[in-house]
Amino acid sequence: MDSGEVVSPAAADRAGGPPVRIGVLVPLTRPGWVEAGQHLLAGIEWGVGEVNDAGGIGGRPLELVVRDTAADPHRAEAAVDELAGLGVVALAGEYHSVVARAAATRADALGVPFLCSSAVLDALTEQPTDQVARLSPPQSRGWRVYADFLLDAGHTRLAVATQPSVYWASGVRVLRDHFGARGGTVVELDVREHPPTSLCDALVEHRATVLLLLVGSPEPAVPIVRAVRRDRRLAELLTGAPAGQPEFASWRKLLGDDGAGIPFLRYLPEKLSPLGARVEAGLRERLGQPPSFVGYEGYDTVAVLAEALRRHGTDRARIAESWPGVTVEGTRGRIGFGRAPGGSVWQWAGAPVQVADRDPADPDRFRVLHVG
Repeated sequence: MDSGEVVSPAAADRAGGPPVRIGVLVPLTRPGWVEAGQHLLAGIEWGVGEVNDAGGIGGRPLELVVRDTAADPHRAEAAVDELAGLGVVALAGEYHSVVARAAATRADALGVPFLCSSAVLDALTEQPTDQVARLSPPQSRGWRVYADFLLDAGHTRLAVATQPSVYWASGVRVLRDHFGARGGTVVELDVREHPPTSLCDALVEHRATVLLLLVGSPEPAVPIVRAVRRDRRLAELLTGAPAGQPEFASWRKLLGDDGAGIPFLRYLPEKLSPLGARVEAGLRERLGQPPSFVGYEGYDTVAVLAEALRRHGTDRARIAESWPGVTVEGTRGRIGFGRAPGGSVWQWAGAPVQVADRDPADPDRFRVLHVG
């Protein structure tokens, strides 16, 4: 899927001018995390449909121009160039952190405002910029919450299965800093050197009590989980996946009961607001399954952009200037943006953070284990 448009007939009939075009970046093909991209796009499309049914922006319908990044930073940069040339007023979306960083850097250079929906890498741009704002919490915050959950449970010997990636390397640094300050240890096991059986041997050797999967899904995450679950020496080992792999239906389908009891991060409140509950019902119908937190991020992205457009118009510079003044009720709380110390982009500081897992007694049900 290379492009898309969401304009309801009712909104189009009462449109007071040409559509207001928003460029959307999402991973919709492999090696991108397709499921995450589908949920993100579903939330964005649902939000746009509601804006248009309510009259659009000053009578003008919102129109989405969607581009598939396929988890490729270079493809994302090319998409930003193309969308800027097509006259979009702003960019939105993206799930993969390294891809979002490439898109944000290019958007900043071109003067196109970019609202990043779901990527968490702290350094989304190398230099501070007013062009970029973000809804998801920075990795350093979310992964510290996850580390606190492990430490509070008494775990101090942590092993991480890793692949080469700026995102995974950043996560390892957060864990080392946080565990080291509390007397814990972190051993890094590169999956290129440790296939599943060898990885299990290394976990026994290092006497790890936790294994975190800082790797892609389904490969090599799924084979690793299967190997660990079948190794009697590791019966007491806790397996975790802070990047959120177990939340998606494909995880349940591929691993069955083996995929339960694996804590992950997600960005949802303990209880959805009435707006969140209404959006949950709509996304569930659209997706044919319960929406992940990424679907809510997509809807909230449109809520923020629509508010900025209503108040400040469609000029790119004015939209970028509006980030610190935009406040809107989202599906997961009141959204507003500020500057964190050392942060390079406008950041929603109030994004909720949970550690959750699939209940071993009922793997279709999620349990909230920790709130940060």
